[in-house]
Amino acid sequence: MDDKLPSTTATILQYYHDMSKLHTDATLLYSFLDDDGRHALILDSTIFHPQGGGQPSDTGFITDVSSSGFKFVVQDVRSKNGIVYHYGVFEKTAEDLKGGAQVLLSVDESRRKLNSRLHSAGHLLDICMGQVGLRHLEPGKGYHFPDGPYVEYKGTVPQAELQNKQKELQFEANNLISSGGKVSVSLYPYEEAAMLCGGALPDYIPKGSTPRIVKLGDFPGCPCGGTHVSNISELVNMKVTQMRTKKGLTKVYYNIGD
Repeated sequence: MDDKLPSTTATILQYYHDMSKLHTDATLLYSFLDDDGRHALILDSTIFHPQGGGQPSDTGFITDVSSSGFKFVVQDVRSKNGIVYHYGVFEKTAEDLKGGAQVLLSVDESRRKLNSRLHSAGHLLDICMGQVGLRHLEPGKGYHFPDGPYVEYKGTVPQAELQNKQKELQFEANNLISSGGKVSVSLYPYEEAAMLCGGALPDYIPKGSTPRIVKLGDFPGCPCGGTHVSNISELVNMKVTQMRTKKGLTKVYYNIGD
C-alpha cells in the first residue's frame, strides 16, 4: 500500500496520449505483496488502463526485456493516489527481480478494444440524449462493462414516453455510427477545455488544471480518463436495450454489435 512504499512519483500514463500503443517498455520500481495478498508491480510508466471512470481495467502481461527471466500475468490494474498498481501472478519468476529492471508491457488487444468501444458508446449515448429532446437529463454514473453497460442520468422521463424515447435513441445512435466521425482525446488548458465542453466544466475539475477531453465528431466534448475508439464508425451498431426511470434517476442500458 502507499504508506508502506518509499516516496514514489505518480505513474506516467502513456495511454493518456497514445491509446493505440499496446506494447512498450518501462522501468520496474517495486514488486511486493499488497495487503490483500495479491502480488503487485509498480512501474515508472504504464500503458495499462486501471479500472475507473466506469471502465474495466486492462489485462495482459509484463516480462523482462529478454522474456526469459520472468513473466507476470496482469489480472487487474488499479490507481491509488496517482500510482498505478498492476496486480497478478508470476507465470515464471525471477529470483533476483529488483527495482530498476527494464520490463516489457503487453496489453490484451481484444479486451482493450471491447472496453474502448463500450466506453465510447456511452459517450455517444450522452450525445443522442440531447438529440432526442432529453438534454435536461444530466449524465451521472456510467457503467461501461460488458455485463450490462448503462449510463445513469439525473432526472426522469414520463413512463408513457420511455418506449418511444428508447427507440429514438437507438435510431439516432445508429445514424451517427453510420455517418462516422473522428474521436479525439487530448489534454487542454482549463479555459480551452471548458469551451470544448459547451462553455463549462464539472465542479470536480480543478480550475487551472489541464483536463483530458474526449470529443466525438463535432459534438461538444467532456472530461474523460478512459480509452476510446478512433472513429465513431468503429462501434458498428448500437442497441438501446432498456430505459428505466425511478427515484429521480433514469438509466439507459445499451450494447454494441460486432
